[in-house]
Amino acid sequence: MVKVGIIGVGTVGTSVVKILEKNRDIITARAGKEIRVVKGVVRDLSKKRDLTIPLTTDPYEVTDDPSIDIVVELMGGVEEAYKIVRRALENKKAVVTANKALLAYHRYDLKELAQDIPFEFEASVAGGIPIIKALREGLSANHIEAISGIMNGTCNYILTKMAQERVAFDEVLAEAQELGYAEADPTFDIEGYDAAHKLLILASIAYGIDAKPEDILIEGITNIDKLDFEFAQEFGYAIKLLTIAKKRGNEVELRVHPTLVPKDRMIAKVDGVMNGVSVIGDVVGETMYYGPGAGGDATASAVISNIIDIARGGKCSPMLGFKRPLESGMRLAAKDAIETKYYLRFVVEDRPGILAKIASIFGEYAISIESMLQKPSCEGLANLLLSTHQTTENAIQKALEDLKQQEFLKQEPAMIRMEE
Repeated sequence: MVKVGIIGVGTVGTSVVKILEKNRDIITARAGKEIRVVKGVVRDLSKKRDLTIPLTTDPYEVTDDPSIDIVVELMGGVEEAYKIVRRALENKKAVVTANKALLAYHRYDLKELAQDIPFEFEASVAGGIPIIKALREGLSANHIEAISGIMNGTCNYILTKMAQERVAFDEVLAEAQELGYAEADPTFDIEGYDAAHKLLILASIAYGIDAKPEDILIEGITNIDKLDFEFAQEFGYAIKLLTIAKKRGNEVELRVHPTLVPKDRMIAKVDGVMNGVSVIGDVVGETMYYGPGAGGDATASAVISNIIDIARGGKCSPMLGFKRPLESGMRLAAKDAIETKYYLRFVVEDRPGILAKIASIFGEYAISIESMLQKPSCEGLANLLLSTHQTTENAIQKALEDLKQQEFLKQEPAMIRMEE
């Protein structure tokens, strides 16, 4: 028998316990051993729970129990979770976690501590989609050229509704909160941090990149306007919050931001609360992974798959996908060196010569305009929507700084990056 202790018996932890009981026969057959949760850790023992396992408020009753084989960390947070997981590893216990924030900051520390102790984290990225197993195992013969992911269901739900119904961001966010798709404080989701943590985990497996959230470009969806979807519709794009990893020689761009994506790309068709990840390998080409990215059962499914892998007793894959450092040595590209196309929205005086002045400022930074759409605003003003040809982040930011000084510009300009 494999004995499991769960630290954090909330929505996901409860699902893990119930699925292990409900599907005991098939799980035992697949693992070759019975798997049983023997202890759970909660914050409040007085809260009513439909569970029969022994509960405690002390996580060290799990990490220090010599009879427990696998510690499952589902408590969330960063530093306290780090201390508890370290303790489990120091006690030579296998660890399974769904904690993306923990891994965004401490994955390399934990890798060094774990060494040959199984440490699995499939549920930390995209919920029920087995993207980590795909990168570590299924695509291990490939140089990964690019990853594009929709890995936050809250943002994807909001952007899908805005696109389909042309409603304002604040209105859709309120609806998402009522439906339980968004937290009471949605900042972590809508500002892109949740998706960024997941991207950093995938980037370590794909490229061996040790970056922290503050090292990469992260932008949320709060400035997206209904007008942006009119431009997208006119020119054949969808707007998605994308996590992007892109290999350029020995450098890798890592970024999270709203993105205009051609509607015929597979990733553009992922709508609602669903997640999707596109991975391009130099050998296999593009592969696409689609499924639920959150929710108790979907996340629990990934947690239990890791428990089964460990229970089988075979050698688990290297935690971050590499048995030794990559000889070519990939490094993180600077934020201002990012190269892509850009969409911009301006509110300007509605008079002749304005577009020529904008084009002139762009020309100073070798930026050329690819397409343009004008929409009426209030009296005397116009909404100017345009896209550029490929340029650098550094150039577009300098051009925007110059444009903000112009009297004909009547509101802060908005910008969305574009991917082909």
